Amino acid sequence: MHQYRATVQWQNNDEVFTDNKYSRKHSWHFDGGLEVPASASPTIVGDTHANSSAVDPEEAFVASLSSCHMLWFLSLTARQGYVVAEYRDEAEGMMQKNAEGKLAITEVILRPVVRFDGDNPETKVFDELHQQAHQKCFIAHSVKTAITIDAQIA
Repeated sequence: MHQYRATVQWQNNDEVFTDNKYSRKHSWHFDGGLEVPASASPTIVGDTHANSSAVDPEEAFVASLSSCHMLWFLSLTARQGYVVAEYRDEAEGMMQKNAEGKLAITEVILRPVVRFDGDNPETKVFDELHQQAHQKCFIAHSVKTAITIDAQIA
């Protein structure tokens, strides 16, 4: 068993709390000392109460799925003897009501564009590597969200 920890910290800065107009700015702290500015999404609470330059939970969710997929893809590709020079994914998550009528990120589309040094894998092999990466991704196993992979070789 593995455990993962994060500390999320928020503090009231002398704002009236009960009027629901308090700042949603907070921070995420990870092992190794990394601190990430975080906030509610401005699309949810508006710019007045959010920090649009900080990471919001919805973006982090999409990024964690993309990152997990990429790490597995790189590992599998290296084992096959292909050299990845660059991997870029402009992933996107869609929030809408789910089957229970609750707002949820119901779909995430991963759009990795991969550039190889040397030989490119055949399209079938490339697609299979992405499928295997999806099957191995711990984060993808942990969610109900539909995940689509639309990958390209650069």
